[in-house]
Amino acid sequence: MQLHVKNMVCDRCILIVRQQLENLGFSVSEISLGKVTVSPDPDPAKLQDISSAFQVLGFELIDKDKDQLVEQVKTQVIELVHYSNLFELKQSLMSIIADKLNKEYVYLSRLFSDVEGITIEKYIIQQKVTRVKELLEYGELNLNEIAYQMGYSSSAHLSTQFKAVTGLTPSKYKAQPGGDRKPLDRIS
Repeated sequence: MQLHVKNMVCDRCILIVRQQLENLGFSVSEISLGKVTVSPDPDPAKLQDISSAFQVLGFELIDKDKDQLVEQVKTQVIELVHYSNLFELKQSLMSIIADKLNKEYVYLSRLFSDVEGITIEKYIIQQKVTRVKELLEYGELNLNEIAYQMGYSSSAHLSTQFKAVTGLTPSKYKAQPGGDRKPLDRIS
């Protein structure tokens, strides 16, 4: 049985979900961000056990088709923004997401806005700003290199968008002590 899991946003999440399911007596045959295939098929009582165990760890089972699709959009955004070089992409993030999910962009956009209360574009910007914060904190790339990697047309464009979201320029953000980065599953 395939389960859909909310808030699986990294490799550590996959590891934790796998361990939790195995502790509950399930065999995991496939697992990726947001999805896990287990056997034997859990009965309603076992599904409740899984749900309870996941909630303690910050995960949720998703059972509605629309909620699953919204979670898949989020997973695709996270994978693209945090684990790829956006400058090298030949099409827009929304086109890639719509193609991967085999859905029309307009439908995904409307559904996402209805469920999450923000547009996909704003969610993408929030994810990009979070990734920029991470790259700034690492200190390995200058702002021009970060802008290039994140697919911005210029460092000025990145700075404008960064300031609109955070209220700070990238240089002021970098200069402040401690960051205010949020975990990926808390961005909405």
